[in-house]
Amino acid sequence: MPDVKQLRLLGVLTAAAIGVYVCYLLAWPFLPALTWALVLAIILSPAHGWVERRVGNRNLAALISVSVAAIAVGLPLVLVAQQLVREAVNGANYLEEVVRGWDADGFMSDYPTLSTIAQWIENQFDPAGSVATFVQWLTGQSTSLLRGSIYQVAMFGLTFYLLFYFLWDRQQGLQAVAGLSPLRAPETPHVLSRFAETVHATLLGTVFVAAVQGTLGGLMFWWLGLPTPVFWGLVMGLLAIVPVLGAFVIWVPAAVYLAVAGAWASAAILTVWGGVIVGGIDNLLYPMLVGNRLRLHTVVAFIGSVGGIVLFGASGLVLGPAVIAITVSLIDVLKNRLTDQPGEAATRPAELPHQSVTD
Repeated sequence: MPDVKQLRLLGVLTAAAIGVYVCYLLAWPFLPALTWALVLAIILSPAHGWVERRVGNRNLAALISVSVAAIAVGLPLVLVAQQLVREAVNGANYLEEVVRGWDADGFMSDYPTLSTIAQWIENQFDPAGSVATFVQWLTGQSTSLLRGSIYQVAMFGLTFYLLFYFLWDRQQGLQAVAGLSPLRAPETPHVLSRFAETVHATLLGTVFVAAVQGTLGGLMFWWLGLPTPVFWGLVMGLLAIVPVLGAFVIWVPAAVYLAVAGAWASAAILTVWGGVIVGGIDNLLYPMLVGNRLRLHTVVAFIGSVGGIVLFGASGLVLGPAVIAITVSLIDVLKNRLTDQPGEAATRPAELPHQSVTD
């Protein structure tokens, strides 16, 4: 007959498991806000610690840090979003005018080797009709875009609401995590440090550098008079996040277009700017921003970033690499236990991790 204590323990474990699952369901709709609030708390922790020491009041320090972060993040997003809306409409109309005004016969006479391909494309896809359909579809998405915008604004506000408490109560939160962790005292800081390093490497070394690359590419598009520079700058920045792709996917065809159009000087400028400045800024900024923190292997970064985005949405950009890094740390801990070797995790002092988390 089963022991009463064992049955009670089993009941408690079952209730706890059910409770954890329900908590997961409750938190899932707020995953973007929770993720980015945690990321910002890690990134801002050193600066917030400095503000807190100067102000001497925990509530006021958290309010100042959150306010500055909200302005620094929100203002550029609003300005870029407004410009993107204008460029999306103007760009779609411009594309429709270009396609409708395209002189196919003249193009074929100038480039006879491409005449067969151009004629096939025109017969098979009807570019003018396709573009007109696309413009109508884009116009009809206004309601969906509005609903999405309301959701994003809500998540934005919730992110900074959570950020306030993550900064205000960060020490107690870290101590609670350490208390609930099944790992040994020296091992928990090792895993948390790996998580913090991954966040730094992903956000500063990947996202911020990609934003700089997209900005530089968009500025050159604007300077050369190419259409919708903000839109293409955003696309270049997004592509720069993916390790196997990059901003060159956009600026190389643009340079070819300028060369075919006879703007050889502009094509040369764009090629040099894209290849040397946009393409090389990563090697300059990454060591300055990330330093000796974790730098993920290209394959791991690709799987973590792209797989994370597919699984979690935009939050997966950070969650994907972070999950991989934490998993690798846990495997290291397990290997050290199985081989009875202290290893890196067991030799660290029993204290909370990385300065960027605990300052």
